[in-house]
Amino acid sequence: MFRAAGPGYRGAHAGHLNLVQLKVMTAIENCRTAALGGHVEACEDCGHWRIAYNSCRNRHCPKCQGAAARDWLAAREADLLPVGYFHVVFTLPAEIADIAFQNKAALYDLLFRAASETMLTIAADPQHLGARIGITAVLHTWGSAMTHHPHVHMIVPGGGISRDGQRWISSRPAFLLPVRVLGKLFRRLFLTRLLALYDAGRLFLGGGIAPLAERRAFLRFLSSVRKKRWVVYAKPPFAGPQAVLAYLSRYTHRIAISNRRLIAFDGNGVTFRYKDYRRDGPERQRVMTLATDAFIQRFLLHVLPRGFHRIRHYGLLAASARRTSLALARQLLEVAPEPANDNTDEPVDHRPPCPCCGGHMIVIETFERWQQPRAPPTPATRARELAP
Repeated sequence: MFRAAGPGYRGAHAGHLNLVQLKVMTAIENCRTAALGGHVEACEDCGHWRIAYNSCRNRHCPKCQGAAARDWLAAREADLLPVGYFHVVFTLPAEIADIAFQNKAALYDLLFRAASETMLTIAADPQHLGARIGITAVLHTWGSAMTHHPHVHMIVPGGGISRDGQRWISSRPAFLLPVRVLGKLFRRLFLTRLLALYDAGRLFLGGGIAPLAERRAFLRFLSSVRKKRWVVYAKPPFAGPQAVLAYLSRYTHRIAISNRRLIAFDGNGVTFRYKDYRRDGPERQRVMTLATDAFIQRFLLHVLPRGFHRIRHYGLLAASARRTSLALARQLLEVAPEPANDNTDEPVDHRPPCPCCGGHMIVIETFERWQQPRAPPTPATRARELAP
């Protein structure tokens, strides 16, 4: 679809697309084509040939996230503890999402900081858990229909290390922290820092929210949003560490829409499946058709700023202290320490098996960008090569 409609969309919106969006479009269009080069694979058993073009490896490309998710999950598997894990979601109200749309880097970063500080603060409070917890947080900016809906998913172990570091404090089996308390602190932290960004002149307020550039209007806006309840959602704990990994594999490297949700593209419109969360049962699964330009526009809404990290770790899982904190947690939980990495292991081969016999495929030739591989030999040419 991007290959067919992308050039026309760029021409029609020239000057309105930023460099990162243009690079994402080009990467997706060139992904797994001769434009990026590739290699030729051959089966060790039957000799079947297969051409494999290189991936673009762009984090917004629907084809390239499978391998990235596998590699990331393999690195995270050693971080899992033998405790229950909870899923917590922090969502920005629609009014704030309008400001975030024009200030992605600043507001998405603020969403991460306010949500993580909320969790760490309430968890450390002796009236609640009284422990230092670990958090893996993932930013999603979309709803199921690709509308702008910024929220952070958090995977949190059901417990943490006491303030004196002498014991592991477990949460209740089906309860981590009170969501209403989390929502109130999250709202206060976010709005306080949003006002600080405004006072520092770091917010762009244009288009439909241009009137907020006047300070009184902005303060009235904050007052109205402060009266609303900010929703924090917590799901029941997972059924074991493997369920956590399975869940993470679906969330960490997800993009606004996957190829499997696309139903049809006729050049003028795109039909895809989405979930309407206002409905229950079978009615929740819906089908929508958008004009091609509208579909591309919605997709590009979710292109992240260059260098922005959408997966972050806090508390026990923060990179600076993760190894030490997890070792102490395992000691307090009286479980075996993390096994040492064996660097002698062969890397996992993700190449699909031979479609003819199921044999192992090996690379026999590589070719550069914008080049095509040599054609596979025919029986006649193979006979000539073997002739004395």
